[in-house]
Amino acid sequence: MTDDTQIETKLEKSLFEAPPMGEQERMVEAILFATAEAVTTKELNDRMPHGADAAEALVHLRKRYEGRGVNVVKVGDAWAIRTAPDLGFLMQKETVETRKLSRAAIETLAIIAYHQPVTRAEIEEIRGVSVSRGTVDQLLEMEWIRFGRRRMTPGRPVTFVVTQDFLDHFGLESARDLPGLKELRAAGLLENRPPPGTMPNMGEGDVDSEEEIEEGQSELFED
Repeated sequence: MTDDTQIETKLEKSLFEAPPMGEQERMVEAILFATAEAVTTKELNDRMPHGADAAEALVHLRKRYEGRGVNVVKVGDAWAIRTAPDLGFLMQKETVETRKLSRAAIETLAIIAYHQPVTRAEIEEIRGVSVSRGTVDQLLEMEWIRFGRRRMTPGRPVTFVVTQDFLDHFGLESARDLPGLKELRAAGLLENRPPPGTMPNMGEGDVDSEEEIEEGQSELFED
C-alpha cells in the first residue's frame, strides 16, 4: 500500500469515525440543556455527527447526573434535563398558580390517564354524568390530552390519551407511573361514588352543567 493510499484511508476514517464517547456525552448534554422541550433519541442522533450513539451517551450522562441538582430524565419516549425532585421547592417563587382545575376537569383528566385510550362515551359512563363541551376542548388546548386512534366500532368514535406534556408536568416517565388507588384515596383525590342506582340521569345533576350556568365562568377552572 502506497503512502498516498494510507493517507487517503486515514482521512476517510477520520471523516466517518464517531467522536469519543466523552465528547458524545458533552454533545447530548449541550442539546438537552439548550432545549426546553424533551428530545427523542432519534432527534439527538440527527443532530450529532455520523456514527454517534445518543442512546449510549444518555446512559453515561444520566449516571453522571445522579445526585446532582438537575437530573437527566426520561419523559415518555424523549429525554430532558429537569430539576431534582427534592429541590422543587426552590422553584416555587418562579411558579405562579392562579387557578385550580375544577373537579369535573380533574375527574375527566384522571379517567383519560388511567383508562386511555378512552372515548367520550366511556368517560361519561365512568363519571356517571355527561361531559360538557368545554371540558375536553380546554384540556386539548392545554395539551395535556390529545386524540388517539378511532375505535373500530360503529361510528368510529375517537379516543383520548394523555400527552408527553402531561407526563412532563407531573414528572412521570409513563402513564404506568401514575399513583395507585390507595395513594389517591390517602391524598383525598378519590372518593367512593354512590351505587349505580343512585346516580343522576345524564344531564340531571351534572357537575359540568351546573358550572356552565354562571356566565363567564370557565368550566375547566374554579375560582
